[in-house]
Amino acid sequence: MNFQDPIQLIGATASPYTQKMLALLRYRRIPYTVTWGDPAKVCEALGIEPPKPALLPTFLVKNDAVVSAICDSTPIIRHLEDAHRERSVLPADPALAFIDYLIEDFADEWCTKYMFHYRWHFAEDADKAGTILPLAMETSISEESIATFKKFFSERQIGRLFVVGSNDTTAPVIDASYRRFLTAMEHHLAQQPFMLGNRPAAGDFGLQGQLSQLVGFDPTPRGITHEVSPRTVAWVDRMYDLSGLAPTDSDWVNLEDQASSLRELMQEIGRVYVPAQLANAKAVLGGDKEWSCDIEGAPWTQRTFAYQAKCLQWTKARYAALSQNDRNRVDDFLCGTGVETMLS
Repeated sequence: MNFQDPIQLIGATASPYTQKMLALLRYRRIPYTVTWGDPAKVCEALGIEPPKPALLPTFLVKNDAVVSAICDSTPIIRHLEDAHRERSVLPADPALAFIDYLIEDFADEWCTKYMFHYRWHFAEDADKAGTILPLAMETSISEESIATFKKFFSERQIGRLFVVGSNDTTAPVIDASYRRFLTAMEHHLAQQPFMLGNRPAAGDFGLQGQLSQLVGFDPTPRGITHEVSPRTVAWVDRMYDLSGLAPTDSDWVNLEDQASSLRELMQEIGRVYVPAQLANAKAVLGGDKEWSCDIEGAPWTQRTFAYQAKCLQWTKARYAALSQNDRNRVDDFLCGTGVETMLS
């Protein structure tokens, strides 16, 4: 896979995954150009087959002089590491890199529930999103078109809340999880500037992408974040552009020397994300279109996702690929967090 020079991507300002990747590219000092718009439409205009599904952000890459489109941020980060060696976001220590992978996966697959829930569950947030998101794609549309797009887009997104498991029953569970997550972030950022030390890893950018919306766009979670974790608010602003940071290999903190606050984050992953992942994987295996389980004392039901089952498979494969010594180190660190039940 060959990235173009500068790297070309298609994104949206209110897309957490777009913000994740742009912040990462700025930190790594990799030149890029971004086109704001619908990937399917942009690819069609360029005569390129759009990815299926066409998600944000979409990167344009060359294979044997043929331009194609890809859009999964986690493997793209790894491909970027192959193409650009400097200012890596992947720790050299395999055990520490595995913890980073857990954080990135949690950010991409669970923290996005926070974002989607707060954006569309509450009237104030939905009204803002319904108004601004269509304008973010095209600011010069007419007032009549704004009203039409707002109605269509809002109804569609609110109608899709069930897809991520958001409803009146699970709303308190999501809110409590978000507050615990923020508390862990507040404690951890009081110890060190990034999740794994004094330089950012891929997981930092995964969290930053979701928080760019929870802190920077949506009113309800912004208020909660200011209340629970002002350090997180400041951290999100700083993560936006870390191009001036000068990282060294010694900036990674050894897994055995990590502050106990990192285990707080692992414990939240074990409390909410692990049971969801295991229930979803079981449903995929059984061919069920929905899955149900108990999360923090509340019944949780949502649509089954084959992709998230793949995420679990990839996580377990990475764990299995560790040397016995590194698996032991990971096991010692995760013992009692609940995450270990996802790896067995």
